[in-house]
Amino acid sequence: MHPRRPSISTMGRIRTLSEELVRQIAAGEVVERPASALKELMENAFDAGATHVDVLLDRGGTLAIRVIDDGNGIGHEDLAAAVERHATSKIASLDDLHRVRSLGFRGEALASICGVSRMRITSRTADGRSAWVLRAAGADIEALEPAARDIGTTVEVDELYFNTPARRKFLKSESTEFAHCEEVFRRLALSRPGVSLSLRHNGQEPRRLPAGALEDRIKAVLGPEFARAALAVDVDAGAVRLHGMIAEPNFSRTARDAQLFFVNGRFVRDKVLVHAVRQAYSDVLHQDRQPGYVLFLEMDPEAVDVNVHPAKTEVRFRDSQAVHRLVFHAVERELSRTRAATAEGDAAPPVDRTSDAWLGASANQAPGGLFARAGAAPYNRSFAFDTPRPGAPSTDVYARLFAREPGATQAADGPWTVPATPHREAAPPEGDSPPLGFALAQLAGAYILAQNRSGLVVVDMHAAHERVMYERFKADLDTKPVIAQPMLVPIGFEVDALEAETLEKSADALTGLGFEIALVGPRSAALRALPAWTADSDPVSLARGVIAELREYGVARVATQRRNELLATMACHAAVRARRRLTVEEMNALLRDMERIERADQCNHGRPTWFQVTLAELDAMFMRGR
Repeated sequence: MHPRRPSISTMGRIRTLSEELVRQIAAGEVVERPASALKELMENAFDAGATHVDVLLDRGGTLAIRVIDDGNGIGHEDLAAAVERHATSKIASLDDLHRVRSLGFRGEALASICGVSRMRITSRTADGRSAWVLRAAGADIEALEPAARDIGTTVEVDELYFNTPARRKFLKSESTEFAHCEEVFRRLALSRPGVSLSLRHNGQEPRRLPAGALEDRIKAVLGPEFARAALAVDVDAGAVRLHGMIAEPNFSRTARDAQLFFVNGRFVRDKVLVHAVRQAYSDVLHQDRQPGYVLFLEMDPEAVDVNVHPAKTEVRFRDSQAVHRLVFHAVERELSRTRAATAEGDAAPPVDRTSDAWLGASANQAPGGLFARAGAAPYNRSFAFDTPRPGAPSTDVYARLFAREPGATQAADGPWTVPATPHREAAPPEGDSPPLGFALAQLAGAYILAQNRSGLVVVDMHAAHERVMYERFKADLDTKPVIAQPMLVPIGFEVDALEAETLEKSADALTGLGFEIALVGPRSAALRALPAWTADSDPVSLARGVIAELREYGVARVATQRRNELLATMACHAAVRARRRLTVEEMNALLRDMERIERADQCNHGRPTWFQVTLAELDAMFMRGR
């Protein structure tokens, strides 16, 4: 039996809430847990110009939170106003709200925290003869009197939710609450690398971070594993700058704990930014793996609205499509660089993915169809690599390095394939060695062993060749117009007002992607053609997805993703298989191709294609020099 809903006659009349209850509701909005209070207090310290901030916590912040800074301080005449709602020195008008540069601006944080705790604020300004302390409990000011301290502010929050026991019941264990506090500390530490910070919990000091460069702060906060995989990003587009670090795909995680995005120094969670980064990683990362990154977007405050959510972690961009394009292309460009081209410190040459020299002889696709090339020979699905090109080591270098002994023969079937016995005295000069070196042997029919100046290179030949073929397929397709497949009978479907507007504005973009969609009424459209490679897709679902992508991000990632999935499958089937016996020339040709193409460090599924084992590591394994 369902409980009886109260009738209108039995419900209370609408009334104005008491000030005390209003404070509790506001606190419920802002102070969800100790970490929420810590975030607001640290942001206030940063806004005050602090160069050093100490954080002390007891019992995960539930018993006590202390934030001590050396900022500008609060004058004693303003201390009482600081704990009043909607009292702030950071904005004075509606125009200020549209160009907020500070982390806080609503004037609610201290009032909300004070409303659910016992608070003590001790502060001194540069022109103050002494410090002053304000004591309050549950928003009631108990005392305001002189005190002793240097310039700056100390905020002490004791017994959080002492007057709202029902809210205390929703707090988790001490370790869980401290973990949330530590995460807030990490994020804010990344946003202000020029501020020295310390964190103490129950008398222990798990974090002490000196002021320094952003790169050093990122490495200190995210750890050595992230630092080893970090790639620098720095793109200045005039009015907008994106900089920070992204991790190589090998660093990927199942959780999103290493994904941090800051807009004008404020940590945010924004679907446009997350989508752009995720799409940039789509070609080098498993779909169930999460990339790692710490990125900072700096732009005119008037181009972004930060007054969206009480927690201030959501933003709204004036031109979200332009922001998406900038982030996507900046991250994708950095991921496109390959360690193979710079394995020994060499500068990576610019890649012209439209030239025949880059496409190479092994891009001879099947005659006819989507990938046909004029005059191309039938594609050899079993194996194909480029011959050496201008700028690559000449064949006489290969001959000198891998000259056969008279009468030498190739090894029989077995785990090792030794194509030739090199003359040590015939090795090429130091300057002739390319980044991935020269092939020595084939191991277990699956791996290429090569020697470069640093030591031993181990290559997964199938994964590497798969990436080579995939990049060539994409490059070949990018140089040709998309082939549209007309529908025998147009398919009609309903559209809403936003979809209809997108169809009108994006007709040329849809045509370039191989779609022909026409409005045939105010709320109806007809699908007349699709890209040829999407023939097995649900036409209406695909069309709606592309329209939604165009409206949200300005780029039709759905069609591109579907195309790339097909090309990846083709490349996988075309790539050389395990147990395939390779000649020296074939192995070296693959190494040279890896040095030229983009994203050569991972296969199409996100797995690594090669590893470097240095001579120092080999010496350590064999305890040489001890």
